[in-house]
Amino acid sequence: MKTFVASRLGAMAAILIALTGVMFVLQHVSPLDPVKAQLGAQASAQAVADRREELGLNEPVLVQFWHYLTNAVTGDLGTSYRTRHPVLSDLGSFLPATLELALFGIAIALVLAALLAFSTTLKWPGAQVLRAVLFTGAAAPMFLLGILGLIVFYQNLGWVPANGRIAVPNPPTGPTGLLTVDGLVHGRFDVVVDALQHLMLPALVIAIAPAVAIGRVLRSSLMTDIDSDYARTARAKGLSEGRIMTRHVLRNSVGSALSMTGLQVGLMFSGVLVVEQVFGWPGIGQYIAQSIPVADFPAIAGVTLMLGALYVVINTAVDLLQAAADPRIAAIGG
Repeated sequence: MKTFVASRLGAMAAILIALTGVMFVLQHVSPLDPVKAQLGAQASAQAVADRREELGLNEPVLVQFWHYLTNAVTGDLGTSYRTRHPVLSDLGSFLPATLELALFGIAIALVLAALLAFSTTLKWPGAQVLRAVLFTGAAAPMFLLGILGLIVFYQNLGWVPANGRIAVPNPPTGPTGLLTVDGLVHGRFDVVVDALQHLMLPALVIAIAPAVAIGRVLRSSLMTDIDSDYARTARAKGLSEGRIMTRHVLRNSVGSALSMTGLQVGLMFSGVLVVEQVFGWPGIGQYIAQSIPVADFPAIAGVTLMLGALYVVINTAVDLLQAAADPRIAAIGG
């Protein structure tokens, strides 16, 4: 098991270094001069030369890459050309909104995936209707699904707000940055309710496609294991189908679903960036959308590195969870 954990952590570190290297190369091949972007086009030649010396841009490329890598490891992602603030500070301001939306999306996706898998496997009433609705939603692009959701649930029914994250004045700003959590901590239940109203539709939009992907994999595994020898033995002992499913079949089927969950959670963050534009959500999607038109490379690179690191860390965690659930994986993979 120790060898397996070490190999996965080593692979994670190698991938993150490679991703940092890609961003470093893209910065160097970019036609935009970072010094002129910081100082302005009217800066004197001496000011430009002094700033290049200060930033270490006159040093050998390998030395520059080492500085870039060590700075990234310590959280120094440079300064945004647009906001003139450290990129890490900007990400700290925008990330909580994106993180809260993604967490609610993940929770809804897992619930829908479990309903899809169990209802179709155990042939619950209405299972085919649920399956049809989820598959139809997953087939639509996220931005179109978001627009349709606003037309139905905001314009026609008035159940949800149109955009934004909160409508209550003076919401709490700490300690987590997640409004639903901070509202509970400060006893502001009006904030919690309003934040949930703003969250539900965009979270549902980003949850449908992952729910279908996870649910299909889980259902396939359940269908395979439900007719296995140990399941038939449990039936012979008089156990109900529900108890057989939860106590015996699910544990043996959850490994493949965990793998798909890790993949979908990583992909979900890219979907969140699109959904944020549709719903006017003040998260990383808004930050990157404002940075791209002005070629704010430090901001773009910072968001890319952050999302890449999240994706790699999540999938590494899933690998370790799978190994913990089934020690055979560690024995083979190690």
